[in-house]
Amino acid sequence: MKIGSIQNIFREIPQIGETKKKEDAGFGDMLSSFIKDVNQDQVTAMNKVQDFADGKDIELHEVMVAGEKAKTSLELLMELRNKAVDMYKELTRIQV
Repeated sequence: MKIGSIQNIFREIPQIGETKKKEDAGFGDMLSSFIKDVNQDQVTAMNKVQDFADGKDIELHEVMVAGEKAKTSLELLMELRNKAVDMYKELTRIQV
């Protein structure tokens, strides 16, 4: 059994303090991206339901999985919204 050089492994590990450029996005950008993903899940589920209703070659379990994924991502988004509203209310209460 041949063991490869350990130096190649260490080159791939980022150094301390080194960050990726795409991870520098702010909270607003992250939230906007998440909302777009939730919307895309909803559109995908709707398209799969329509394809199934039209009799296209799509299995029922694919329709159900897409629907549940869209439902779960929407529920997560709503919980994030609720927590953000609660946080805002708490901050305004503290400042008074």
